[in-house]
Amino acid sequence: MSSDAHVPVLLGPVLEGLKIKPDGCYVDGTFGRGGHSGEILKQLGANGRLICIDRDPAAIAAASKPFRDDPRVELIRGVCAELETIISARHDGNGQSLSGGVDGLLFDLGVSSPQLDEADRGFSFLRDGPLDMRMDPDSGLPASDWLASVDEAALRRVLSKFGEERYAARIARAIVAAREKSPINRTSELATVVESVVPAQHGRHRSKKHPATKTFQAIRIVINGELEQLEAALEQSVKVLRQGGRLCVISFHSLEDRIVKRFMRTASREPEPYRGMPSIPEAFRPKLKIVGKAITATVDEIAANRRARSARLRIAERT
Repeated sequence: MSSDAHVPVLLGPVLEGLKIKPDGCYVDGTFGRGGHSGEILKQLGANGRLICIDRDPAAIAAASKPFRDDPRVELIRGVCAELETIISARHDGNGQSLSGGVDGLLFDLGVSSPQLDEADRGFSFLRDGPLDMRMDPDSGLPASDWLASVDEAALRRVLSKFGEERYAARIARAIVAAREKSPINRTSELATVVESVVPAQHGRHRSKKHPATKTFQAIRIVINGELEQLEAALEQSVKVLRQGGRLCVISFHSLEDRIVKRFMRTASREPEPYRGMPSIPEAFRPKLKIVGKAITATVDEIAANRRARSARLRIAERT
């Protein structure tokens, strides 16, 4: 996976979707290693502005010298669920709050390739390391602590809901049984437990995914509150974007994509009581206009960057 570490997914469609203006203000709400941000910056003029946000201190610390030395760029360690607070605290050249003045907003969701590559972060079942999974190592419980205390029923619900795991019940039962013998503190230990109870698939039913893929996804989502973060950021996006500003969201699994799709659809319609009315109060008018259909990676991009295979980009414009 390390070969994909700095390759931004769906780069062309993102840049086109953002409709970048040289003097515009843009926000990368999930900076990662700056792949998208670097290309956005190339299209900005001297008066352009780029605000980069990430909850992972390693992402901010790893930002390259061009980002740190560029006066158009601001790097912020923060969570996307606090988007409105972060943007409202910043001002344009006239001293006005940036809230309602952002020209483009990007969210590239999920775990980044560098996070998966670093065994000590505990995100990957392919690399043995401490079972942590926190995107911000200074906040919340590591996955090992959560797994040591969650009851079997709650664990089963998490695996089913957030991992869409068919074998949630037997995996939960096996994890609880295993931890009674010895704490599950490492990624390899959890992966081994899952593999021991998920039946091997053969022939046309054979899956290319590792048996522990969905379990790791589910636990990671819960540990980091990813879906709650996403929902909050989407709701706040319409408050920070200016009229005509673009929202671009890249998701990597159906749970994220359903939230994004539902939000954009709801925000692009009047509430039911006002539909069809000749005059609608401003507060109830659509906040967004959906731009085209969901975009997926081409065969060539997937061949060059495996992470792109499940990526889905949705775009909307502030009305």
